[in-house]
Amino acid sequence: MNNTFNKSKETFDSGLLCAESVLKVIAEEEGVKSDLIPGIASGLCSGMARTSNMCGAVTGGILAISLVTGRKTADESLDKNYAAVQRLISEFEAEFGSSNCQELLACNLGTEDGQRKFIGNNLRMNLCGNYVGRAAEITRKIIDDL
Repeated sequence: MNNTFNKSKETFDSGLLCAESVLKVIAEEEGVKSDLIPGIASGLCSGMARTSNMCGAVTGGILAISLVTGRKTADESLDKNYAAVQRLISEFEAEFGSSNCQELLACNLGTEDGQRKFIGNNLRMNLCGNYVGRAAEITRKIIDDL
C-alpha cells in the first residue's frame, strides 16, 4: 500500500492536483491508460472547483473505484460500487474527521482570504499531499478487497 501512497504523493508533488493524482495513479495500477486521465478529474480538485465541497482526493478515489466497479450497462447493479464508495468516504472521514475540503484545510479556497491562507501556510504540501496519499491508499485497499 505504501507504494500507492508514495506514487500518489509524488504525482501530486509534480504538479497535478488532488483528484487528478489519485485517479491517475490508481488507473495506472489497474492498467488503464486514457487521454481522458487526468483531465476528467480536474473540475473535482480544490474541493470541487473551489466551491468548498468534498475533498478532491476523495473524489479522485471515487472516480478510481467507479473505473473498476462502475456499471457497463443500465441493468447492472450499483450495489458493489456504492458500497465501495461509501467505505472510502467512511474510512477517510474516520481518519481525518471530514471529507469536506474547507473543513480539512480550515479555509475556503474560493475566496481571496482562503487562497492567501492556503498559499501562506503551504497547505498544498503540509496537508493536501497527505490527503492525496491516504485517499489513494484507502482506495487501493478497497479495490484489492473486492
